[in-house]
Amino acid sequence: MAPSCVYLEEGKNLVFAVSLDWPGWCRRAKTSDLALEALEHYRERYAQIVTGAFRPGALDVIGTVKGNGTTDFGAPDARGPWDKVSPTPRELNRQIGVLKDCWNYFDAVVANAPSTMRKGPRGGGRDRDAIVDHVREAERAYCSRVGFRVAPRTPWDEQRDVVVTTLKAGGSNAKWPVAYAIRRCAWHVVDHAWEIEDKSV
Repeated sequence: MAPSCVYLEEGKNLVFAVSLDWPGWCRRAKTSDLALEALEHYRERYAQIVTGAFRPGALDVIGTVKGNGTTDFGAPDARGPWDKVSPTPRELNRQIGVLKDCWNYFDAVVANAPSTMRKGPRGGGRDRDAIVDHVREAERAYCSRVGFRVAPRTPWDEQRDVVVTTLKAGGSNAKWPVAYAIRRCAWHVVDHAWEIEDKSV
């Protein structure tokens, strides 16, 4: 079985272990070793999202990139030399298919979750609908990073269609490389899907 390519994004306080082949399979921790352990720990959980064959081999760290303030805030934000190479049309379609799987998984989690989420030890945290609003609005902001602006209150299915169409077209105004944009969008929706699952009461 071929190794599964992973890179590390190292901030001052947090490190992300990010799969290059499987958008949304991404975990963070305080150190590189712990981030890789977390990524491995979530292998089976992530497998429940993907509708196609998911048989990645052992994790193979192909590089490390320096993180930034966004990394330490809790979001993977760094790009590496691998992002300078555009995916083939076949690989692009496969990764967009995985992104769609992530969306479908999020929708299913939301549909089955209670409206009230379990709070943190100090009473903090958002309820289900607030998390949904956050994910939708973040995704709308991501649209501008891939080269197309979406008006506020655009229905979510239409907004997602814009994301897919723009990613496939490779807009000249894109600020994010296409593969990174898919990884970032998939990570965000999966991370919050798992948050809703873990905080359901």
